[in-house]
Amino acid sequence: MEESERESRRGEAAAPETGEGDGIVELESPGGQQLESPGGLPMGAEDHWKAFFDQFDPANTGYISTEKFRNLLQVHGSELEPHKLEVLLALADNNSEGKVCYQDFVNLMSNKRSNSFRRAIHLGNHRLRANSLLEESGLTLFQRFIRHIAYETLPRGPDRKWYYDSYTCCPPPWFIITITILEIAVFVYYGLVLEKWVLQIAHPSYLNNPLVYQPQLRRQVWRYLSYIFMHVGVEHLGFNVVLQLVVGVPLEMVHGALRISFVYLAGVLAGSLAASVADMTAPVAGSSGGVYALVSAHLANVVMSWSGMRCQFKLVRMGIAMICMSLEFGRAVWLRFHPPSHPACIHPSFVAHLGGVMVGITLGVVVLRNYEQRLHEQSIWWIFLLIYLLFVFFAVLWNIFAYSLLEIRLLPPA
Repeated sequence: MEESERESRRGEAAAPETGEGDGIVELESPGGQQLESPGGLPMGAEDHWKAFFDQFDPANTGYISTEKFRNLLQVHGSELEPHKLEVLLALADNNSEGKVCYQDFVNLMSNKRSNSFRRAIHLGNHRLRANSLLEESGLTLFQRFIRHIAYETLPRGPDRKWYYDSYTCCPPPWFIITITILEIAVFVYYGLVLEKWVLQIAHPSYLNNPLVYQPQLRRQVWRYLSYIFMHVGVEHLGFNVVLQLVVGVPLEMVHGALRISFVYLAGVLAGSLAASVADMTAPVAGSSGGVYALVSAHLANVVMSWSGMRCQFKLVRMGIAMICMSLEFGRAVWLRFHPPSHPACIHPSFVAHLGGVMVGITLGVVVLRNYEQRLHEQSIWWIFLLIYLLFVFFAVLWNIFAYSLLEIRLLPPA
């Protein structure tokens, strides 16, 4: 009798302090034990989960056995979302320690991804069917689009499920869209001013603006980034805009503006610095450094995770991206060595493309492969970041001292 009273008091202490006596739902475990859970188990707040777990965990250790956890899912699994139930069953069936942590359970239900829970989920990864999302029917157009983005971008089933369940389009992919709009606006403005829309570099006033990177004006440090808004023609702008929208927007939807903006801007900076080192007399224009960083990182991630990428058109997508990149790069190489209409006007360098590619297959790959994981915990991230920072430091010193030491003569800016 005393034991029953203690259990009753313990259930009351675990319940939320609402001041009301209703809302108590009696639950029965597979073994016949009467359980009390305020408001019902699956859709309640965290206190409701805690109240239920406490009755399986009398010592309050924060763990319950996988057997009890599996029984819990068998009784109440129909009230859970199907993909969450599938992941939880995988967690129970493949947990080598024989117990499940309450906090790990709450992390899943509240859409929080701790490192311990992520490791536990991946232990049960083989139970998850690769095409489970594809089998869901009755989806809206927006849900189908999000499902397509998940399969196009993420190689692992648990990550796809998690992204599909938690993505709300808030905030939207604002970074890539904003950069694209600004690039188009600046191009239209200079197209109207110069009255030239193709091969604008041939116009004697093209380089006479505050955005293009010019080695003569390398002390104006904003030019190492602002050159992305200047394109030498509608074909140049078209290739870059198509690539960064088709590839960049889905990546930002999955990885967020912070990560994608870092990869993009790191590629832009590496592009201008690489050109200042390897092609010291040429200006730099166009957003190819940032675009190539994103595209090369994504393609490298697809290749490295080829067996896990379940998208139906990955070969077609890769082929289109490679053709666009090759055409744009070939155009840049041809333009660089084509005799300029005005001897004082050197055509832009193509080295920025290569700088962007190097950033993409180093820093970019690490960022994209570690979906929703803390990058500062990844040793390979620190290695590549250190290499990138050393390159930036070297390029800065090069720009300060190399021109005078090598006696490089530069024509005055147009």
